[in-house]
Amino acid sequence: MSNNSEFLWYIPNDIKAGHRGDSAVENHNSLDTLTSHARALEEHGWKGALIGTGWGRPDTFTVAASLAARTTTFEPLIAIRPGYWRPANFASAAATLDHLTGGRVRINIVSGKDNLAAYGDSEGDQAHRYGRTKEFMRLVRRLWTEDNVTSAGEHFRVAESTVVPRIQVRGERRHPKFYFGGASEAAERVAATEADVQLFWGEPLDGVRERIGRLKALSRELDRDLPPLEFGLRITTLVRDTTEQAWAEAEAKVAEMARSKGTGWHDHQRVLAVGQQRLLELHERGDVLDDNLYTAPGKFGGGGAGTTWLVGSAEDVARSLRKYQDLGITHFVLSDTPYLSEIKRQGDQLLPLLRS
Repeated sequence: MSNNSEFLWYIPNDIKAGHRGDSAVENHNSLDTLTSHARALEEHGWKGALIGTGWGRPDTFTVAASLAARTTTFEPLIAIRPGYWRPANFASAAATLDHLTGGRVRINIVSGKDNLAAYGDSEGDQAHRYGRTKEFMRLVRRLWTEDNVTSAGEHFRVAESTVVPRIQVRGERRHPKFYFGGASEAAERVAATEADVQLFWGEPLDGVRERIGRLKALSRELDRDLPPLEFGLRITTLVRDTTEQAWAEAEAKVAEMARSKGTGWHDHQRVLAVGQQRLLELHERGDVLDDNLYTAPGKFGGGGAGTTWLVGSAEDVARSLRKYQDLGITHFVLSDTPYLSEIKRQGDQLLPLLRS
């Protein structure tokens, strides 16, 4: 696999213990516990971690800043929502954290539905929602790279705005990368023009190949004026010492999900976005697709990255991830539970195979 590929993990950032089968330990979301995850990521070869967001969770930016302060190389991929943040306020906060951490900030822009009324936001239809996201991303990037920005858009306005501290250019990195998801036509048009990295859920290879081709064509059609769009995969990787052990544990986990009706798993299924619906329909094609993409979790409550799993030995899963890399995926956000022990196992067993 290309040495240009980057490997991140996932920190769930949830009030309730036991997220997606995680160990329900006391103080699971304390700073000490979360720091132990971030430091384990540093020690076992990971670049950083996506930190989940949503109303009713601890504030993601605060968690990211706290973990960055307790680590030295850990790079938080901070999930944020336009509307929860105003562009200039967010650009300033992110620029400050990027300055304090020596350039370790990454941003995941989330446009999916949330409990907007609880934090005083409102949105119109899908076109309005993605129009606002597009404007937010374009304006934040301008605030990071230009001085005295004046903009009067449909959704946001600023006048003579200069964000300080300024983002320091580091090689080819002019500012934190914008990661973005979404599979609807409206979402893909935003990704094609504004995102730095398009994240896919764990679809089969043929689906990812089709979407990469479509996004590249859209980038040309819409006259993208940024560096070429990059692609990432957010997926569960269930790795055990042998293929047989991995499948036995995967099937046991799904049986428990069926028994508990997906308790602790279905945090992406309250409103079915286009991408989530695509994942949930995969099991109609079979419980196992490609070589080892397990779709059965989607039947019993698995949502988001928990809907499909790559299952097997480290060699099995590495072989499958290489096939995604061959399609053009260079950013990987992996996870399995228990999160802490799997950071170590997959960091020690899987990552060396992917870097060889």
